[in-house]
Amino acid sequence: MSRGSGGPGAAGALLTVCPLPDRPGVRAAGEITLSTRPTWEAALERLAGRDHEVFHVDLTAVTFVDVAGAAALAVTAQNLGAGRRIVVDRPPVTLRRLLELFWPGLPALEVMM
Repeated sequence: MSRGSGGPGAAGALLTVCPLPDRPGVRAAGEITLSTRPTWEAALERLAGRDHEVFHVDLTAVTFVDVAGAAALAVTAQNLGAGRRIVVDRPPVTLRRLLELFWPGLPALEVMM
């Protein structure tokens, strides 16, 4: 499990990321912001380094994703290589909107509601 916090002055932003028990992927909880982005990017890097075709990212407990956090997810998906993809489960509205606006139709990224 990884935890990220901005410490003093970060307005309490916290992100927890842990492996999914039943499939390749992670579950995140909290906010993906400037102060928690290192934790988010490290989790995505670990996923991309694994040898699976499909990765699941459960964002049910994530309340906010800033544009840089969305970009990190999109870039990770773009760099996976042919035939590999990330399935994002129940992301917050902000992330869905950012992906639709800046990365529409990205084939390596599937959003599940």
